[in-house]
Amino acid sequence: MAQSLKDALRDNHSSAALPGYDRDATGVGIVHLGPGAFFRGHQAVYTDDAMALGGSDIHGGDWAICGISLRSASVRDGLAQQDGLYTLATLDSEVSYRIIGSLKELMVAPEDPGAVIDRLADPAIKIVTLTITEKGYCLAANGRLDESNSDIAHDIATPDAPRSAIGYLVAGLARRRDNGTAPFTCISCDNLPDNGHKLKAAVIALAAKRDESLAGWIGANVAFPRTMVDSITPATDDALIARVRDDAGLDDAWPIQREAFKQWVIEDFDGPRPAWDKAGATFTGDVAAFEHAKLRLLNAPHSALAYLGPLAGHETVRDAIGDDAFERFIRTMTAQEIIPGLTAPVGLDLTEYRDAIIGRFHNPEIRHLLAQIAWDGTQKLPVRIISVIRENIEAARPVDRLCLVVAAWRIFVIKALQDGRKIVDPQSDALAAQPWLDDSDPEAAATHFLTFRALFDEDLARSQPLHDALQQAIRLIGDGAPATVRRALMTYGADT
Repeated sequence: MAQSLKDALRDNHSSAALPGYDRDATGVGIVHLGPGAFFRGHQAVYTDDAMALGGSDIHGGDWAICGISLRSASVRDGLAQQDGLYTLATLDSEVSYRIIGSLKELMVAPEDPGAVIDRLADPAIKIVTLTITEKGYCLAANGRLDESNSDIAHDIATPDAPRSAIGYLVAGLARRRDNGTAPFTCISCDNLPDNGHKLKAAVIALAAKRDESLAGWIGANVAFPRTMVDSITPATDDALIARVRDDAGLDDAWPIQREAFKQWVIEDFDGPRPAWDKAGATFTGDVAAFEHAKLRLLNAPHSALAYLGPLAGHETVRDAIGDDAFERFIRTMTAQEIIPGLTAPVGLDLTEYRDAIIGRFHNPEIRHLLAQIAWDGTQKLPVRIISVIRENIEAARPVDRLCLVVAAWRIFVIKALQDGRKIVDPQSDALAAQPWLDDSDPEAAATHFLTFRALFDEDLARSQPLHDALQQAIRLIGDGAPATVRRALMTYGADT
């Protein structure tokens, strides 16, 4: 008979491993904004391992986590009855289960903004980590803080009752400065290039709206290290809940599933931190090289599969990559249009790294829905695909396959609107009014599509090679019929 997670900690009759430390004696030292599935399968696990390992003075201390949801109460409500405990199911060639204990507190920001600011101002908090997705940074197309964003406009007008993650960071740091408390370190863990630099710029820009001296204090005293994170973490579903109950003997309302592979590269910083390095994290002075390799050899192929795969009838990453036409396309796209523009980190062979990623895509235990990856295309495509197109155009490298991915996103939007399906994207309303939705002629479609500034800035849109490649991609993909998509993939998927 299955038992609760709290009972398992007292009298473990399940097959799951338990936290390797006294959870009751552990204090909270980290606040995490956005405690979704990836955080619970990644950073919280590193911290769970670090607390079990202990360490020297720089790594020692109380490092349990207070997770703060910025919108929904669903995480808090789901885990509150479990005292913040949850099961991590590692699904790979070997399957294992463990109970994660590092998430000790849960709060919902809109219910009590003042209590959240109090927690951020608590001297016990040494680090604030974030997984809020690209849109949570409230950045405009030029990379600066978007003051027209409704949350940012609210936070400027009402700084002590913020809505955005940026607003909460500013409010917490303002309180710490006023109280004479040392600042916390802000660590972005989102798939965003130069995430630490962008977070710092956004925080300082918003702080300046409140107090120029506060902005100066943050700039001089607060660390915003860049990071790169990686581990495929599909959303929790009923099948996982049943599997944890049947295989591990645990009643868990919200377990997490993840592949065995995980990676966390952190820009080295001064200040207290858990023994993340002993738990497998890499501290380095060159995060960018790791970041670019991951964004372009994992995230870019993910987006390619997410938009092309469903057109051919595929539902998951494994389904799509198991189709030879798709694997050949991914291999050719990365070999000819991505790897030539990358600089490898020391000790990393880019082709071997790409091959290992494709091997991870084939994992039979992970059911990673393409629909989940397809969310927020206007936020993901610029960093995963469009940035590579821009660099390739400047270097006179090909962009044909990258353009096929962008053309597939266009069809994805058109079909969603035709079918009346909701598009999960911060620009979903604007997408419905685009002039390129009804174009049937490839040349007109490419011309109109290049006016879409969420993807193409004015300089890039003027590129004739890009126009030609995009026009050809739109012609090849046609109306997105499965047979047409497969012909396009085979046209661009040569042996490598």
